[in-house]
Amino acid sequence: MSHLFPTYARWEVEPQSAKGAYITATDGKKYLDFTSGIGVCNLGHCPPQVEEAVQNQLQRFWHVSNLFPQSAQEQAAKMLADAAGLDKVFFSNSGAEANEAAIKLARKATGRSKVLSFTKSFHGRTFGSMAATGQDKIKHGFGPMLETFVHLPFNDLDAFMQAIDENTAAVILEVIQGEGGINVGSQAFLSGVEKACKANGTLLIIDEIQTGIGRTGKPFAFQHYQLKPDIISVAKGLGSGFPIGAIIGKEELVDAFGPGSHGTTFGGNPLAVSAAIATMETIFTESFLEESNAIGDYLFKKLEDKLSHIAGVNEIRGLGLMIGIEITGNVAGVLSELRSKGLIVLPAGENVVRLLPPLNSKKIEIDQAVELLEETFINQSTAKK
Repeated sequence: MSHLFPTYARWEVEPQSAKGAYITATDGKKYLDFTSGIGVCNLGHCPPQVEEAVQNQLQRFWHVSNLFPQSAQEQAAKMLADAAGLDKVFFSNSGAEANEAAIKLARKATGRSKVLSFTKSFHGRTFGSMAATGQDKIKHGFGPMLETFVHLPFNDLDAFMQAIDENTAAVILEVIQGEGGINVGSQAFLSGVEKACKANGTLLIIDEIQTGIGRTGKPFAFQHYQLKPDIISVAKGLGSGFPIGAIIGKEELVDAFGPGSHGTTFGGNPLAVSAAIATMETIFTESFLEESNAIGDYLFKKLEDKLSHIAGVNEIRGLGLMIGIEITGNVAGVLSELRSKGLIVLPAGENVVRLLPPLNSKKIEIDQAVELLEETFINQSTAKK
């Protein structure tokens, strides 16, 4: 009997060790991991530069609380702010906490209460971030949601323009919806939202929890669209597996987040911050992002070449190394068969296979994954006939 609440439909694979793009299970079987811990291990499992940084911090101190100034926090904050083109940072423990902080900051800074979000979005499972999420399935059974959140169709600028008003504190969006199906925002929609926010005094919050820290080939996905958000939330890939999140905001928001306005016991933990610094030192370099972009292009073209002709494969979409393969029917059987062949991938909704490989994946790993995907999709297509 397990003493854990059954909140996860766990797979049959129990990891024994992991390194780079591979997980070795307790039964000795080796798996190619194209989940990266759900977009967390962007440098693969146990990258040596992150391990070294954490080991060094382990020998100094593990926790002192945020009552103390910590130079490593200042360094990590500057790296994030510089990469995002913004000014101030608040560290949290997770993406959901980062989005909670972003929503609180926006409401306090504007004095308004209404927040616009979008259907098929995902922003977390705390009460505020759950209310912001545009998926009913994660809200079932928890009673009435917070009333000031309004959900609109994604990529529909007309619907958005009808909803924004003088009481709208913020808009929160993902430029590529991850959990909702790898739905890519259009330039016209995102630019239109940004323009309307500026004109209305509404803050634009961009949730970069899954798309950030190099996942799409730039430090942040909004940079593909030349947007200028007011607040960005990040987490997942920031700490290479150590729990850390953050919001990054504009200088003019600083008065709304003064002493006592918000806080966290563990946010900005020294071990997590040391991991974040080492992670960013690697990913936020021109050469690394160029190589990551090249491998992302290689993967996308290979998928189109090998899969697009297979019956039941409807669309391949995404950006960088965040790719969705939309199929006819439920993905559960596909994921199970792939695991049996030694490839671990994710769902994104009911009918999208999601690929989130390490940003430093090798071509031989890409080739191996695509071969297994092709074989599995052909098998699944044949089985349905």
